Amino acid sequence: MPEEHSNQRTQTFNGERTNRPSRTPRGDGDRRGRRQGGRRRVDYLAVNHIEYVDYKDTELLQRFIADNGKILPRRITGTSSKNQRKIAIAVKRARIMALLPFVANN
Repeated sequence: MPEEHSNQRTQTFNGERTNRPSRTPRGDGDRRGRRQGGRRRVDYLAVNHIEYVDYKDTELLQRFIADNGKILPRRITGTSSKNQRKIAIAVKRARIMALLPFVANN
């Protein structure tokens, strides 16, 4: 009679055998890291056919800056890597020209 596989495995430690549960339980699946059905973000610059990101256009740049003053990452804004680089350069130039703050106003 074959033994049924359980959720435990035999492990040896200093010559002793112990039964410990495996790290990933079967049947449950690993659900970490999976995205829960939200809407896919679209590239705002590509949709609106904006080829040049002007550092003086602070209204546009505010869309890509968090409340604390940091530049939002691509995974949140949905921009392509090429447009994200354009945004980052424009934000940095606007900060140097004192059009945008380096940090948030608390």
